[in-house]
Amino acid sequence: MGSPMRIRAASKDGVTEVRILMNHEMETGQRRDGAGNVVPAWFIQEVKASLNGKNVMQAQWGPSIAKNPYLAFKVKGGKAGDKVSVTWVDNKGDSRTDEANVT
Repeated sequence: MGSPMRIRAASKDGVTEVRILMNHEMETGQRRDGAGNVVPAWFIQEVKASLNGKNVMQAQWGPSIAKNPYLAFKVKGGKAGDKVSVTWVDNKGDSRTDEANVT
């Protein structure tokens, strides 16, 4: 589904900062198209991130998140070469997982 997420992860002084740009349309279900029909809701419901297979962040979202959401967080630990994995699941059951190495 869609383009891959852009994930950047950098470690400094024992703290890893993870920055993610997700590609998703994020419809609220309240907007109308040109013909006046309601555009169905379509949004990311859950985001999970792991560092070397260990869950480090989990979020539940709703329809009020902007199109192509950006998420950033910091986690203790991590070093250059470690693997960060991010997965999202939307309200239609679609999901995407992408990975990046910590620099």
